Amino acid sequence: MKIESNPFGSSHQRNQIFLKFVAFFLLIGLTYRFLITESTVSPIPALQTSPVDPSVAQAPFSVLVVSTKCDIFTGNWIPDASGPVYTNVTCRHIQDHQNCLKNGRPDVNYLLWKWKPRDCDLPRFNPEQFLDKMRNKWLAFIGDSISRNHVQSLICILSQVEEVEEIYHDKEYRSKIWRFPLHNFTLSVIWSPFLLKAETFENVEGVSYSDIQLHLDKLDDKWTDQYINFDYVVISGGKWFLKTSIFHENNTVSGCHYCQGKNNLTELGYGYSYRKALRLVLDFVADPKRKAQVLFRTTTPDHFENGEWNTGGYCNRTMPFKESEGEISSEDETMRDIELDEFRKTQEGSNANITLLDTTSMSLLRPDGHPGPYRYPNPFAGLKNKDQSKIQVQNDCLHWCLPGPIDSWNDLMVEVMLNRELYR
Repeated sequence: MKIESNPFGSSHQRNQIFLKFVAFFLLIGLTYRFLITESTVSPIPALQTSPVDPSVAQAPFSVLVVSTKCDIFTGNWIPDASGPVYTNVTCRHIQDHQNCLKNGRPDVNYLLWKWKPRDCDLPRFNPEQFLDKMRNKWLAFIGDSISRNHVQSLICILSQVEEVEEIYHDKEYRSKIWRFPLHNFTLSVIWSPFLLKAETFENVEGVSYSDIQLHLDKLDDKWTDQYINFDYVVISGGKWFLKTSIFHENNTVSGCHYCQGKNNLTELGYGYSYRKALRLVLDFVADPKRKAQVLFRTTTPDHFENGEWNTGGYCNRTMPFKESEGEISSEDETMRDIELDEFRKTQEGSNANITLLDTTSMSLLRPDGHPGPYRYPNPFAGLKNKDQSKIQVQNDCLHWCLPGPIDSWNDLMVEVMLNRELYR
């Protein structure tokens, strides 16, 4: 019996195999062409689809993002042994009240987590490429002390690549301007806790000695007068609207919040003033004549337990919340609902140059990331009882340790800034 030496068989069989090979390579070529032409160039690594780990906490609520690729605002915190990209030693720009390690916080587990969107990966942004993208640009943060906390985090990350120069600060050191000279990149934070014109009366500890006078129909010119200079803006409101305030509209007193019937004023509530403020702000920044690309950041939940900041409240947790544990307060939920509602109104039927930066869900799951009692060095020094729930030490359960969870806000911010068409 003769054994066929040709492994491909007869000529008919060879023709069939040849045609199959041609079809196979045509399919490969078409697939490659489709992938290349559909891709976009991004200064940060592309998001990659990945499975969800059901063992880690999922954010308890989400916002609809106008993107078919990934909702980067909904997800969970997963362990990350690599830790932060900077330390309180390598960054000299950390405000003392947020320098938790320097102030004696004994645990470091809060540094070993990263934000993981539910349906994709979000790598840390590349500071070198970000600085290159921001060459000759100006980025401004407008808001309260959380905005200052946020910008300090960004500066700490970027200063690992290029040291920054502070070129201005106001008398209270609340508003500042920095410059990265090699890139001619300007970065600023503008203190405007209401975003509106307001007269405030507080001592250095944040205790009011007279009611805030809040003008609901006038924006704060501290930021509007500078606005023409900005290429990018991160703007936010929040907690200050919960303070006792007298409302002014059309040059007359229209009501108040938490004024307890003072002078027969009408109690209109913080929801009324916050909605008025956001409508005025969003109308201003969405004006098509203004060049700045705007990121509107949502409210920041606090994690005080068994009291508030001035009534013995504390936050002594050392792990992120699981989904069933994270519960947003009624005040924060109201504020976020107002934010989303006013943002949607701005987006409807317009081509406004504004996108949402929704940090609320990811922040809610991090009760472990606050300074707590470590606002000052060694708050329990000399005390035998180390149970802080029984010791009257003022806690900060609103701002964030640096380094800490707020660093991940910048991963989201940069993704939205540089790939904004995906998130509008």
